[in-house]
This record gives sequence, structure tokens and C-alpha cells, in this order.
Amino acid sequence: MLFTPQITKAQSPFAGLENLFATPENYVVKHIANAPVIDGDINDAAWQQAKWTKDFVDIEGDLKPRPPYKTKVKMLWDDNYLYIAAHMEESQVWATLKNHDDIVYHDNDFELFIDPSTTTHSYYEIEVNALNTIFDLFLNKPYRNRGGGLIGWDASGLRSAVKVQGTLNNASDTDEGWTVEMAIPFSAITMGFKSQVPENGTIYRINFSRVEYDTKIAEGRNVKLKDSAGRDLPEHNWSWSPQGEIAMHSPEHWGYLLFSTHEADDVVFNMPYAEEQKKYLWLVYYRQKQWYRQHHEYTSSLGKLGINNKYDIAGISNKLKLQSTQNQFEAFITDAKTNTTYTINHEGFIEQLNPIHHE
Repeated sequence: MLFTPQITKAQSPFAGLENLFATPENYVVKHIANAPVIDGDINDAAWQQAKWTKDFVDIEGDLKPRPPYKTKVKMLWDDNYLYIAAHMEESQVWATLKNHDDIVYHDNDFELFIDPSTTTHSYYEIEVNALNTIFDLFLNKPYRNRGGGLIGWDASGLRSAVKVQGTLNNASDTDEGWTVEMAIPFSAITMGFKSQVPENGTIYRINFSRVEYDTKIAEGRNVKLKDSAGRDLPEHNWSWSPQGEIAMHSPEHWGYLLFSTHEADDVVFNMPYAEEQKKYLWLVYYRQKQWYRQHHEYTSSLGKLGINNKYDIAGISNKLKLQSTQNQFEAFITDAKTNTTYTINHEGFIEQLNPIHHE
């Protein structure tokens, strides 16, 4: 069966991929003078300055029901750290893994994904369970693009703490949940020699995930449910900003984190124009991957992908261009107003090229 995008002129160019183009969540993070104490208690005065996110949803978004337990996050920052506070409802809080860099997602856990460069490459992941065991890794690019997780990377200077509202690993009672605090040094999530501290208006891409297993109580402890072959049942994945697919390592779906130094809560996130442009580059990326699965090569024709070469974005004309070989491609989008160009390649690396100035 040949790949034929069923798109008419009256349809959205994103038809059939709507779940991958839902608008990500956003959060304005407030700058503070007095840091919270990292002890797992998220009720101290510093945290009263921060707003909660919306409750987490299933990783696939509206394709799946709402999670039975609520999860939410707060954030703050100062000149050295990004602070994270998370609250997770849970009737049975349990954890087994105790060693740093154990594969923590084999337990119920809380996970952070952060891309300071907003290129979808060179990003960081930190996971923690209810024993405050940390699994941290650096990724040069997403797994889908043959990237690998560097488990040997450690978030140097990371401080974290967990507090259980109930009793850990006690199946005989009912718990309320658990809370996590983290202080993540900007120096730990900076490439190069000089720590890159955000400024007012800086934007990161960020998302949070919660892994939750179905369990039963057996011999006084929580045991994962298994299938008929004796394998653990697949975990549930709940996230702050839905991914539209069961894949946290798709940074283009992560939420937007806007750094603010305003004392008042008067800053509102507005989607940057460049992010609207990048949607069309991701459209080319997804359509090319579909095409490749059918034809075992990329196409150099936007038309074959059901994509036009011009689109109006925020009232500005934008031109798309596609260059391809059998196993590689690069797409470009340039606006007519500034001649600024963004580009994406077959590995999903996205960046801005220097503006082209007319003579």
C-alpha cells in the first residue's frame, strides 16, 4: 500500500496527525531571592509563591482516560538553580531500588526531561523514586534517531528529597501520596565551560512524567501484576504536557518553561512566532518518516507528502523548501518579512540559520 496523504485544500495540513500537534502546556517560572529548603516538605514559604501546574494526563492525551491519581508540579528559580516540587497522590507508596543510577523507572517514579537548547538534541533526564534514588542521564539525541542515554552523566550538585504522606513499603495501610523536591544547578545542565543561567524571557522545553505500575498485595508487599507469560504488565505513563504518543523522548511535544524576573504574577506566556513556524518543519519530518516506512527512501517533493510550499503564519508568508537524498533530508522554512530561516533534518535536529539580508 502506497503512502498517500488524504488531504484536500480545505483540510488542515496536519490532518491525521492532530494528536502530535496539540498545543503543549506552558509555565511561567518565578525568580526568587530566598530558596526553598530541600527536605521533601513543599509547604514552606518559598513554595507559596509558585503556582501548581494542571494535573497530569495520560501520555497520549485525550486518547486515553484521566489518571486515577493526581500529579502536579511547581517550579521556581534563582541565579543558580531551577527548583522543582511535585505532589503525587498514591494509596500504596512503594519503592525497591536504592542505588544511584539503578533503572528507577522499574519502580513507580517521577521523571523530569529538560532541553535548555530547544533543539530537541542534547537534553537531560532525571528520575526519582520514593526512596529518593536518582537515575540521571544525558541524551545526545532522541532514541528514535539512534541516540543513546549516557548514564555516566551525573547532575553534579543536584539536591533532592522525598517525603511520604503515609508509610513507605507498608501494604497494611493506605497512604495519601508522596512529594519530591529538587534543586537542579544550571551548571549541571549546561554544555561547555561556562554555566548558562537563564535570563528574563529565556525559554526552555521541559516535561514531567510519572510511571505507575498495576500491583497487588502479596505476602505483605506490593507486587507488579503480570501477564500470562509471567512478564510485568506495561506501566502507565502520565505526563504534564501530553506527548500524543507513548514516547517521552519526543522533545518537540514537551511544555514551554518561560523564565521571569517579575515580582508580580503578571507575565503571560505567548507562543513565539518561531514555534508556529517550527510546526511546519515537524509536519515535514513526520510525513517524511511515514514516506520512508513505505518507500524505504525519502522524497524531495513536498507535494508527494501532501504539503504546500507556502503557508501564512500569523499573517506573514512563509516558504518551505525540502532537500533529500535516499537516506537523509533537510527542510527549511523562511518568512518573507525577515528572511529568517529555521531548519530540521532527518534526525529531528532543529535550529535557526542566520538571517539572509538583501543587497
